[in-house]
Amino acid sequence: MSSSMESTYLPATTESIAKAQEAKDPSESISILYRVIQDPSSSADALRIKELAITNLTNYLTKENRAEELRNLLTQLRPFFSLIPKAKTAKIVRGIIDAVSKIPGTSDLQISLCKEMVEWTRAEKRTFLRQRVEARLAALLLESQEYTEALTLLTGLIKEVRRLDDKLLLVDIDLLESKLHFSLRNLPKAKASLTAARTAANAIYVPPAQQGTIDLQSGILHAEEKDYKTAYSYFFEAFEAFNALEDPRAIFSLKYMLLCKIMVNQADDVAGIISSKASLKYVGPDVDAMKAVADAYSKRSLKYFETALRDYKAQLEEDPIVHRHLSSLYDTLLEQNLCRLIEPYSKVEIQHVAQMIELPLDHVEKKLSQMILDRKFAGTLDQGAGCLIIFEELKTEAIFPATLETVSNVGKVVDSLYMRSAKIMA
Repeated sequence: MSSSMESTYLPATTESIAKAQEAKDPSESISILYRVIQDPSSSADALRIKELAITNLTNYLTKENRAEELRNLLTQLRPFFSLIPKAKTAKIVRGIIDAVSKIPGTSDLQISLCKEMVEWTRAEKRTFLRQRVEARLAALLLESQEYTEALTLLTGLIKEVRRLDDKLLLVDIDLLESKLHFSLRNLPKAKASLTAARTAANAIYVPPAQQGTIDLQSGILHAEEKDYKTAYSYFFEAFEAFNALEDPRAIFSLKYMLLCKIMVNQADDVAGIISSKASLKYVGPDVDAMKAVADAYSKRSLKYFETALRDYKAQLEEDPIVHRHLSSLYDTLLEQNLCRLIEPYSKVEIQHVAQMIELPLDHVEKKLSQMILDRKFAGTLDQGAGCLIIFEELKTEAIFPATLETVSNVGKVVDSLYMRSAKIMA
């Protein structure tokens, strides 16, 4: 038993609950609630009061950031779970796991807690609860980048849930699998899992939050395929759903909407979207970051672009989805600017190009060598002299391919005539 528990119990009555609520500090309230849970009475009223005490105790422990005590509480409540219906047990267990997730820096604890509960539910043959805890465990493993373990867990779970035809849980698991495959850069499997989630969702009523999650994942996959217009419409749907629910994921949907506008060369629309009524309450570092990128793109300025990436590193570089798309946007912008600057020259100092583009010399040199290898222009780097030598592109005379095509056609005619004469002679 926890050290917070006292040897004497308190009767499971509304008076005891009121006493806990009226206590001067949270520690005293927690102590009283532990004693209420210890009441050996198993009457219907006592069980109902104990359930209320567990809920209140969970809230107090969460506010006090006592994650380890929440974990111990789940173990201590196992005898109590045998006295109440399985549905209520599932509600309490999931409530405590959710409470632990609200305490910062508890990822490892959540994973070990879910693993413990999976073992217990398996031993107790509580299939309904086990499947939901396993789905939660898979989500935590995905967040911790334990992809192999998460995939193994999901593969077995999907087969089991499909057999039971639990559509609502199947939508969750298929969505998780889609996110997992996307993290592993397996786009075809990510799309297949998302399609399976949509198919399952079409057969049942899907809560708005879950529908928003489906739309958000759809937008991410379409953006990955460079279909930014379709991605924008999905992000918009997700934003509306999350905004109505005041879900914190609304800000991500808005951020990705703005990203899509920038990627389709409509950076000027960003200011209009930000100033709309729905978006105004999300004004903050994330929105400011996308606005800075949009301004830099509108001005075709690499200097502003780099400043935005530096000033809003957490919002841009640490978000893998935004970072991936902005990297390709930055490369395109850099190549366009370099091609425009070197166009008038046949030979130019790399230092001069770096000064004109306002970027570090080694950065420019590396990019120019990459562009030469990618055949973006014909040239070579004279590193001894620190110069870039640009060759004139040799224009292929149009007559040469035309002549080759004519000769090829004449060959076909001769072959055809030979075949015909062979038939006549036979």
